[in-house]
Amino acid sequence: MENPLEEKTVVLIKPDGVRRGLSGEIISRLEKTGLKIVALKMLQPTRERVKKHYPSKKEWIEGLGKKSLSDYKKNGLDPIKMIGTDEPLKIGEMCMEWLFDYVASGPVIAIIFQGNDAVNQVRKLVGNTIPAFAEAGTIRGDYSKDSPILANLQKRGVKNVIHASGSKEEADFEIKHWFEPKEIVSYRRADEEVMFA
Repeated sequence: MENPLEEKTVVLIKPDGVRRGLSGEIISRLEKTGLKIVALKMLQPTRERVKKHYPSKKEWIEGLGKKSLSDYKKNGLDPIKMIGTDEPLKIGEMCMEWLFDYVASGPVIAIIFQGNDAVNQVRKLVGNTIPAFAEAGTIRGDYSKDSPILANLQKRGVKNVIHASGSKEEADFEIKHWFEPKEIVSYRRADEEVMFA
């Protein structure tokens, strides 16, 4: 069994977070919980690299389309008039293209955080993927109010400031996708003795 203190997760501060000068605040909030940074870099990702980061399974993309279709109906909008289709898979594919454009639109800061229950701890602090539904006190709840319906109407990805791995398996994939092994360091934070011993 892996030492719980060695669990790792990936955070991407997305282009809107970087451009708005939120990087330091986001990093500070995550570090204050006892999580430590073991890798960090700023990069301008290519669209192809962003595309490989996200799931490509038909079911996942179709599920994204179904969520968007539900938003159209809930808001009394006709998706055929708005985007030319009401087929969930096609809508999901459009949303994915907008997402790729958004994440590749500017520099991102890629970070590996390590610590006890890192994946779940970061997900709690980051908040709901949809900023409009994220609770106050979470990163997305405090720094974004975007919604899928607004993003779809403007034909763009939902600007939600940050990405966080959704599971250990996702984190393992994302660590290899964004970092070389030599970029990951090992050290002991000064407060680990107080917090975990």
